Amino acid sequence: MSDNTYAHDPRVASDLFASGEGNLFQRVMQMKQDDQQREDQQHGSVHTDEAHSSNEAAMSLFSTVRPNIVQSIRAFRVQDLADEAERLKQHFLYAFCANALTKQEVLETIATSFLFPKHFGKNYDGLYDCLTDLVQKAGEQPGFVVVLDGLPIAQKFDKDGRETLLDVFREASEYWAERGVPFRVFYSFA
Repeated sequence: MSDNTYAHDPRVASDLFASGEGNLFQRVMQMKQDDQQREDQQHGSVHTDEAHSSNEAAMSLFSTVRPNIVQSIRAFRVQDLADEAERLKQHFLYAFCANALTKQEVLETIATSFLFPKHFGKNYDGLYDCLTDLVQKAGEQPGFVVVLDGLPIAQKFDKDGRETLLDVFREASEYWAERGVPFRVFYSFA
């Protein structure tokens, strides 16, 4: 069943934004599952565990997000990202950076939040090393969901500083992509 069906489905306007339990994503996925069950019943299919597990895989929050990407957090909620990382048994790394005003403070916040070792140099090269080599030496990795929440918009951490920081995460994402490990980074600005 195509996701495009929902764009033309009259239930979308009434059901998705109506009050109810769960967030928008959960309600869309429930509608999709209900439609699949109706289709199975119409075609006389038996809903087996195998079909159910493949349906669960399709219900991933990340079904439309590439496995190695750095992108704005947009419509995702931090808790939903954390829950999905846990469901997929991936590492969830979260840093709240809104109180930082300089590059050093942002890097220190990230280092503290991600539990980097004390010898972390608090520079972009050190950040890259901690996100890649250091982690790889720890053994096989299941994947990462990284949230950089509230990156500051400040005079001492300007647009160039933010882009350089995000470039480090993009390079780390490429590093992990070469090794077949999902590394998704979501960010927002303060």
